[in-house]
Amino acid sequence: MQIGSFLEVVILISAFLTIVLILLQSRGASLGAGFGSSGELYTTRRGLEKSLFVTTIVTSVIFVSSILGLLLIPA
Repeated sequence: MQIGSFLEVVILISAFLTIVLILLQSRGASLGAGFGSSGELYTTRRGLEKSLFVTTIVTSVIFVSSILGLLLIPA
C-alpha cells in the first residue's frame, strides 16, 4: 500500500470520526439549562464530556496533519 493511498484512508476515517464526535457533544448547555436555569455559568468538563472533547481535538489534528502530509508528498 502506498503512502498516498494510506493517507487518503486516514483522511476519510478521521473526517467521519470528527463529524460523529462533534455531533455527540452537547451545545454547551448544562443539565440545569434544560430545566429553565441560565446556562451561562462557566462549568468545567468532567468525565465522559472531557474525554469526548479531547478525542475530538485529537481526531481533528490527525485529519489536518494527514491532509498536509498528502499535500507535501510528491505526486
